[in-house]
Amino acid sequence: MAQAWYDRPIPSCDPARPEGALTLAGGWCWFSHVERLRRDALPEILPVSELSDEARSRLTAPRVPLAGLDLGVPSVMSILNVTPDSFSDGGKFNRPEAALAQVQEMISAGVEIIDIGGESTRPGADYVPVEEEVARTAPVIEAIRAQSAVPISIDTRKAPVAGAALKAGASLVNDVYAFTHDPDLARITAEAGAPVCLMHAQGDPEVMQDAPQYDNVLLDVYDFLEARIRVAEAAGIPRGQILVDPGIGFGKTVAHNLALLERISLFHGLGCGILLGVSRKGFIGKIGKVPAAQDRAPGTIAVTLSALGQGVQIHRVHDFKETKQALALWQAATGTGGSHDA
Repeated sequence: MAQAWYDRPIPSCDPARPEGALTLAGGWCWFSHVERLRRDALPEILPVSELSDEARSRLTAPRVPLAGLDLGVPSVMSILNVTPDSFSDGGKFNRPEAALAQVQEMISAGVEIIDIGGESTRPGADYVPVEEEVARTAPVIEAIRAQSAVPISIDTRKAPVAGAALKAGASLVNDVYAFTHDPDLARITAEAGAPVCLMHAQGDPEVMQDAPQYDNVLLDVYDFLEARIRVAEAAGIPRGQILVDPGIGFGKTVAHNLALLERISLFHGLGCGILLGVSRKGFIGKIGKVPAAQDRAPGTIAVTLSALGQGVQIHRVHDFKETKQALALWQAATGTGGSHDA
C-alpha cells in the first residue's frame, strides 16, 4: 500500500555542516532538511525535526557491512559479462582466459566487487536457458575464487544459476527482477545466508522499452522496492543484507531515468544500501549525443558523481579505471575521502 508521504533527505557534502544536521546512512553526506513528497500534493521542505522516529532511523542508521563491502564509503562494482550479446561488451570476456585477465585488471585497479552476468538484460535480449547460464558463470566464479578473495556478485534472475554461483564462491545475488521472475531465488539466497540486491524493472528484456508508464515513477519504484524488501525479509534475508537498485533503463524512458536520478536520495528511506547501474546506458547516449556505448564513460562518470553527492554507496560500471580515478578526485575535492599528501 502506498504511503501518505515520503521524506527525501536533501543531501550535502559541504564542509560547513550546520548544527543539528544528520549524517545520511552513516556515510559521507549530511542533511538538515527533507523534501516531503506526496502523490496528491505539492512537495514541502521541512527541517529534520519534523521526521518521525522510524524515518529518522532509516535515513541515518549506518548500513552494516555487506558481502565484504563497507557501505560507509563509496564502492565500485565492476561489470564482467561472460555473454556473447551484452549491449556494450558482448563477446569480449566469454572465454575463461579473457575473463580472468580482465579480473586481474579489475583487482589491480582496486574495484571493491565484481559483478558477473551470463545473460544479457539489454532491451530486446533473448532468454538464456538455465544450463547455459550456469555453464557461462559458475566456472569463471570458481576460477576467480581460486585466485582471489575479491567479493563477487552473480547477476541473475534464476534460482539454479544463483545456487551454482554461490556454491562456486559468489558473495552476493544481484537480481534485476527482485524475486519476481523466479520466487525460489529468495529461498536459495536465504538458505545460503547471502546478501541480495533487489532491482526494479518493468517488463522482461524482450519488451521492457516498448511503452513504459508510471503514475509517479519515483514513488512507484520506491513502493515496489519496499514491497520486495518485505518479501525478502519474509524469506529470511535481513534488511541489513539487502541492497536496492532503482533500475535505470529497465522499462523507463529518458524522463523516467532523470526523475529517479534527480531524487535518488529518497531510496535511503528504505533503510538499505543503494546500488546504481547507469554505465554506458542509452539515456547517456541520447543526452550526450554519443551513439557508441563504449564512448559513454564521461557521461557515466558525470551521473556517478551526481549520485555520490546524494550518498549512493555502490556504482556498477564498465569503465572501472576511469571511475576509480574520478571517485578518488571527487572525494579529495569534497573532503569526504580522508587526508591526502600535498
